Formats: sequence, C-alpha cells, structure tokens
Amino acid sequence: MKHSFPQELHRVGVLGGGRMGAGIAHAFLATGAEVTVVDINDQAAQAARERIVKAVRGSLDRGAEGSEDSWLERLTVGTDKNLFQDHQLVVEAVPESIDLKKEAFEGISRVSPEIVIATNTSSLSVTDLASFVSNPVIGLHFFNPVPASKLVEVVVADSTPQQLLESAKAWVEALGKTAVVVKDAPGFASSRLGVAIALEAIRMVEEGVASPRDIDNAMVLGYKFPVGPLELTDIVGLDVRLGIAEYLESKLGERFSPPQLMKDMVARGELGRKSGRGFYNYED
Repeated sequence: MKHSFPQELHRVGVLGGGRMGAGIAHAFLATGAEVTVVDINDQAAQAARERIVKAVRGSLDRGAEGSEDSWLERLTVGTDKNLFQDHQLVVEAVPESIDLKKEAFEGISRVSPEIVIATNTSSLSVTDLASFVSNPVIGLHFFNPVPASKLVEVVVADSTPQQLLESAKAWVEALGKTAVVVKDAPGFASSRLGVAIALEAIRMVEEGVASPRDIDNAMVLGYKFPVGPLELTDIVGLDVRLGIAEYLESKLGERFSPPQLMKDMVARGELGRKSGRGFYNYED
C-alpha cells in the first residue's frame, strides 16, 4: 500500500487524554490543527477536556494569538475511536503496557489503515508495536511537561518509510520543538540515559551516600540539569520508571536492574507527585 505523508497536519487525533495526551493535544492545537482526543470513558474524557482547556487558557495568558473560543472550536473530545475518521495522524498516548498499546493500535487501524499512527512510548519497541497493524507507524516520544519541553524523540521502526520520517521532523518543527532521530533500540536515547542516571541516584540513597536533595543539587548545580534525577523520578512516577527499568533489564541486562528501595517505595504507594510522596513530600 502506497502512502502519502503531508508536511502539514490539519486533523490530528490523540488516543489517551492523561497528562501527556492532553499536553500533546494542546501542542497541536497551538499549530492551528483540528484535534480530536479519545479516552476510555466519559469521566476520563471530561478530565482530558479540562486539562486541555486549562492549558489553552495558560497559553492565552502568556500572549498566544486568538481567543479561547477560536482554540476550543477546533477541539473534539469523546470516547469513540471512530471520531478519528479522516484524520491524518493519531498519536497513541495510553499507559506503557504492550497489551494496552496493542489494543490501541488495532482500534485505530480498524477506523482506517491509512491513518499514520505515532506512539508516545518511552521504551517499548516501535517495531514490535508496528507489527500489530498495516498502518504506517513512527515513534513520537514527547517529554513532560509537553508545552515547556523543546524535545521530541523521533523513533524509526523497521517499517517506517523515509518519507514519513521527513514529514515527522516537519511536524515536530511546526510544534516549535527539536527532533532527535533515533533507531528503534531499547529505551531509545533519552529513556535509556535518563533511567540509568536515576537508578544510580536511587542506589546512592539506598546506600546512604547522600540525601535526595543533595544528590539532585549535585546534578543541577554541577551538570546544569534543569531538575535532579530523583525529583524527575517523582514527576514521572516511580511506578512508571520501575516498569521502564524492568523492561530495559529484560533487554539490556542487569545494569538496569531496579534497586530494592525503588521496588519497596512502589509497593508502599510512594509513587511521587501523583501520590503525594516519593523521594520528596508533596502532601502539603
């Protein structure tokens, strides 16, 4: 099947309206595209809409052009994947589970095998995900928070056409971000390096080398990290990073074995910001 990949996007879908999905939807709205967000049920869809509306208002407060109505009239939020009919691109932003992503890919493909599917996975094989469908597939790994981050990791699956890669780089540029192209290897570039640093920082806490704050300050002040590896782990979620570490361990070996402290914190429900406690206390 021969596909044509436009350099400009007019209708974009996002499957999954959590923090990442809502941020991605907001980013495409800012380019002037029509954006459709689909989530699992009415409650999740309403929460997604509220996140996007809040982000739009923030953009307008910072001087973005247009009115709230002119932005939101291009936004559709619902629970039916058939809303993606006639869309050029759908970005999959469901949780980091191969089973959930397989279901997501197959659901999008049933709407149309012509839709380009971009996965926001941070570690899973894009080639493996692409094998579930006949659609053209590429990885677009956005970073949290999406509006502030200037990076999108463009991950090339074995089946990704060169023309799609060139179009994807143009889409990222239209978002005001920079594309970093990587081949489909476990953890890509960013997750592999980021998790490696985070795991070593957690081991240092576990061994009593230094406090979380001092470890983070060492990286922020000494290496110009915008945020320390432990605070970033709290932002991402310890459970999310544990899942990535376990996946990387299965693919790359014991150097990615998660520390026992990390496992214990997740078991206690200390997941970071979203639970109120991680390496830092957010309950207040």
